[in-house]
Amino acid sequence: MKRKILILSLCFFLFSPSFLSAEPDNEIAQGIRELRQKMSYLRTMVLSFYLQQEVTADSFLVTSLSNDSIIFKKNNKERYPIASVTKLMAAVVALENIDLDEEIVLKDKMFTPHTRLSPSLPMGLSVSAENLIKASLIQSTNYAAEALTYFLENGEFVDIMNEKAEEIGMEDTFFYDAHGLSIMNQSTTADTTKLISYIHENHPDILEITRDDDFWMPCPESEMCKFMNLNIFHSHPDFIGGKTGYLHKAKQTFLCLFEVNGEIIAISLLSSEDRKEDTMKIIEWMERRPFPLN
Repeated sequence: MKRKILILSLCFFLFSPSFLSAEPDNEIAQGIRELRQKMSYLRTMVLSFYLQQEVTADSFLVTSLSNDSIIFKKNNKERYPIASVTKLMAAVVALENIDLDEEIVLKDKMFTPHTRLSPSLPMGLSVSAENLIKASLIQSTNYAAEALTYFLENGEFVDIMNEKAEEIGMEDTFFYDAHGLSIMNQSTTADTTKLISYIHENHPDILEITRDDDFWMPCPESEMCKFMNLNIFHSHPDFIGGKTGYLHKAKQTFLCLFEVNGEIIAISLLSSEDRKEDTMKIIEWMERRPFPLN
């Protein structure tokens, strides 16, 4: 423990403002500057190590989309249930295969009691595909995600989800349903990062929806009701977009993009005990990192 404290103390001394202000005017000074750079990299690696011990997620991957580099990772190729992160792929499939203005009438036979573990939509309501996408992403409404599948032939929607995963290189991913309630919806943080990257490049409107907190639809009790954004980061100034998820067996999941110090950072967390704290620790580390890892 004393050795760790000594190393960290030396690192912080070498990068103190007074020490870093010296200008090299000879070979010795130049050598000192080179040592500073090496120690800066070492300090970054040490801080990265400590951060990885503090993040509660069993699997995580932090990637810079700005330069396509991995910042740090843990078990990024191991499969875990992804819960409602599934709805991001459902939104992609809906946007690419359904007329957003097309409407469908909601009927009881479309849904199971299992699906009703989220705020429901009134039966008999005629709702557009666009509004179903919004309800599924903003308030994680399982009814909405399941209803989207009825715009296509029976079973076709989920088949297309799996085909799309294969198309964008998600080799270790399987979708069983469109809402993520089954633990059979599984992926890796390596694969889910490919998904958020694809969305960023091809469907930024999905990310915009996940930041929305002013979406209204008809409700049984009143003429209109608001769908609350369940993502605590939706109003964060640096939040670009993403989706949370939770199942008892999957724990907490989160797939998102943030802009940090001018970089677009993808964060994928699976099997997390506290995705909020994990995400904040990662962002704070990114803001303070003294030396890039790549």
